[in-house]
Amino acid sequence: MAQAKVVQEKIVEDDKAFLALFVETRNANLLLLSEGEDQLGTVAVALPQARKLIGPPLSSILLGDRNTMIARILAERLSQRTKKLALVSVFTKTVSEREAGPIFLKLIEKTASIESRESESTAPSLSD
Repeated sequence: MAQAKVVQEKIVEDDKAFLALFVETRNANLLLLSEGEDQLGTVAVALPQARKLIGPPLSSILLGDRNTMIARILAERLSQRTKKLALVSVFTKTVSEREAGPIFLKLIEKTASIESRESESTAPSLSD
């Protein structure tokens, strides 16, 4: 049985630190996004659409009432990109959803690109 992959990333914008903690398992991804320090915030879940259906992933808020739109959007984007169940937590102290959205998207790109590079480097090649 394979172990979960864990990736941590950090971006500093306007002297504020934004953090991402990404945990990938075989059937799901968990992404904690926060401003300042690692904290649990509003949690959204998204399921990818079935192969024959057209449309965005299905999503819902599980916990919290702040940053609900950005949490759902990011969960849907992660679910669509990875074709797995996605749980996304968003916590902000001082920035609005509008400000946090582009920053958190950058963090998702950084963590997902690291995760995909690692999976490519550990995948067996055709010559093996």
